[in-house]
Amino acid sequence: MQELKTKLVIGISSRVLFDLKESHEVFEKYGVEEYRKYQVSNENNLLEQGDGFNLVTKLLNINNFSKNEKIVEVVLLSRNTADTGLRIFNSIEEYGLDISKAVFCGGESPYRYVKAFDVNLFLSVNKNDVFEAIQRGVPAARIFPTNKKNNKKVNNTLRIAFDGDSVIFSDESEKIFHEKGIEAFLDNERSTDNPLKEGPIKPFLVELNKIQSLFDQDACPIRTALVTARSAPSHKRVIKTLRKWNVRIDESHFLGGMAKKEFLSSFMADIFFDDQEENITQASDQVASGHVLYGIKNKRAE
Repeated sequence: MQELKTKLVIGISSRVLFDLKESHEVFEKYGVEEYRKYQVSNENNLLEQGDGFNLVTKLLNINNFSKNEKIVEVVLLSRNTADTGLRIFNSIEEYGLDISKAVFCGGESPYRYVKAFDVNLFLSVNKNDVFEAIQRGVPAARIFPTNKKNNKKVNNTLRIAFDGDSVIFSDESEKIFHEKGIEAFLDNERSTDNPLKEGPIKPFLVELNKIQSLFDQDACPIRTALVTARSAPSHKRVIKTLRKWNVRIDESHFLGGMAKKEFLSSFMADIFFDDQEENITQASDQVASGHVLYGIKNKRAE
């Protein structure tokens, strides 16, 4: 297998990696000092897996295919202090996760460090952190709570699903649909030969493609899917744009407005990225889901 010149870097918050609901409730009810005492007194108690744990495990497993350099690196970006974060690192060690780099920001936002780590994807539960990361050109998504009985590791293949507009592509076409309606949207798609502009998650998809290119297609540990509300004739511009970019998508689902949840379940997605909170809320019953805070539907973080 060839070696990559650069590795894929994932920045992940502690609340995405582990289930910190109980300790976060202590913080919300009783404040920082009681939270610190709680974490220190429980630092040898293993944390439950969070909504992004399965994704991280599969990402790190890709390194098993490389004899030399890492293909994927995961960096922990946390609002904890190092003192309260010791429990998190103890759990990382107990689960055998190859995560060695971390920033503990002591209550402040960690998004400021995504550029310093050359992060290709930042995952957090904090809406404002995700919004600010995207504004600075870093692919990012807010992870929603997932029905954990459905969020299980089925096989070792990493399966990632993406919406199209405002995710892989910009919101240029979605703006027309939102402001002028379906007919104006379709007229625009028929009349233009220009490729779509890139959206906030496109750079992450490109990095995934680089990893996929190292493998024969039938032996690749990563599989991707486009799951979009578009249908004919608006599918043509999507296909031509991906061709122009030389970007590979393994499966394309043009659903014409149908609900995406069952398709994502059938694809066995490990994570799904969409810009609309309604779609994310529905999908999170079946798969881990990341809300991309970008475009006409997400003008500002509240």
